[in-house]
Amino acid sequence: MKKVICSAAVVALMSLVMASCNKQAPKVDEKPASTSAASTDMKIAFIEVDSIMSQYKFCKEHSAILEKKNQNIQNTINAKVRSLQSAAAKFQQDIQNNKYTQQQAEAVQAGLQKQEADLRELQQRLGTEFQAETEKFNTALRDSIQHFLAVYNKDKKYSLILSKAGDNILYADKAYDITNEVISGLNKAYKPVAAKKK
Repeated sequence: MKKVICSAAVVALMSLVMASCNKQAPKVDEKPASTSAASTDMKIAFIEVDSIMSQYKFCKEHSAILEKKNQNIQNTINAKVRSLQSAAAKFQQDIQNNKYTQQQAEAVQAGLQKQEADLRELQQRLGTEFQAETEKFNTALRDSIQHFLAVYNKDKKYSLILSKAGDNILYADKAYDITNEVISGLNKAYKPVAAKKK
């Protein structure tokens, strides 16, 4: 009999604890008023990154500059490689024709090895400079877009502006796409490099 009373007391106590817990904690289905109000006020937009890269004058101009620098680097390196290959081929031919003494051959070979080391050093230096130039461009691009969006968003009041590149956003309603507005504003604000130099 005592066991039945104890069991009933435990069940009653558990019911009381569960009831008081239920009063304090909000139900899963219920949402606090502030959260639902915030979600209805939230404005979201997105920008197509590929369109920015292909239509923003800053990107087009600086991409062309970087492409030209990269081509110049490749041309310089290729010319030096051809020159070194030609000198090495001539050296091999002169060795076969016994044009050098042992000491002369070693001196010419040392000179070729130094040219090769200098070429590797030049290639590394030019590559590092090009990478720094590319990073500078990327930073300037990001800064120009962020600065424009800060000004643009004073009137628009978006809570969130996403960048859409490839399929990083699986679905987006075109109604939230502000790409053309942003590109138009960026291009209007952009001063070309040639104009800045004057």
